[in-house]
Amino acid sequence: MAEQPEDKIITFEQYYDPMLAHIIRTKLEDNGIPCFIADDNIISANPIYSNAVGGIKLKIFERDLERCREILAESGDLHEQDHFEIDEETHSPVICPYCASSNVRYGPATERRTHWFTALLFVLLSAFPLYARKSWHCFNCRRDFD
Repeated sequence: MAEQPEDKIITFEQYYDPMLAHIIRTKLEDNGIPCFIADDNIISANPIYSNAVGGIKLKIFERDLERCREILAESGDLHEQDHFEIDEETHSPVICPYCASSNVRYGPATERRTHWFTALLFVLLSAFPLYARKSWHCFNCRRDFD
């Protein structure tokens, strides 16, 4: 039996924050839109795979696409760019000092800051560093900050 165009399942949005994906899913379901989350278990089991699988995907029927956009536009909130992190020490929102974006996450640093002597020592000992430097990372300007 051929699949009807209105029964086609598509990816509505992709998220790197599981909580935000589930909030959007719940908001759509409360408005009568059938939807589900894909790849949540993979990313929950191993967050390193997040980029490899393309994040957590919110799946909907293609026929509901315009209605989903309307529902999210009506509320005017809950988009990834509106999401912000709270600093555990100061209990205030974290803002990128370079571009003033709130689209930031705390985790392994993306910019490598290794002294040449440390790198040479690891090469001579055939070892790898046992720790990863952590810092805040801005997804808009793609810079790390402390």
